[in-house]
Amino acid sequence: MKDDRVYLDHILECVHWIGRFTEDGRDAFFKDRKTQSAVLRELQTLAESTQRLSPDFKSEHLEIHWQSIAGFRNVLVHDYLGIKPKRVWEIIERDLPRLQALLIKAMSHQDTEKTP
Repeated sequence: MKDDRVYLDHILECVHWIGRFTEDGRDAFFKDRKTQSAVLRELQTLAESTQRLSPDFKSEHLEIHWQSIAGFRNVLVHDYLGIKPKRVWEIIERDLPRLQALLIKAMSHQDTEKTP
């Protein structure tokens, strides 16, 4: 099993790329299928990475809705015809900034604990 830090860095990298892909805004996102596909791939990778975090890390950070992320991953993988671009945009605007902030805070807390 890899260190949680590897997956946390990867999740934050996915958030970064989603931000880059959607920097032209909502209308551009809705008009461009290629952008939508790239964002969905990053969301799938992000969600899969959360599945690989240790149970200890997840239990220490219950402020993050791990079950919701896992549920969305299942939709992305198994119910891809049911994906609504409007819902994806809501996740981009509302959920990703919060997730990013919580992960950065958790990582800084983790780094402080390791410092002698």
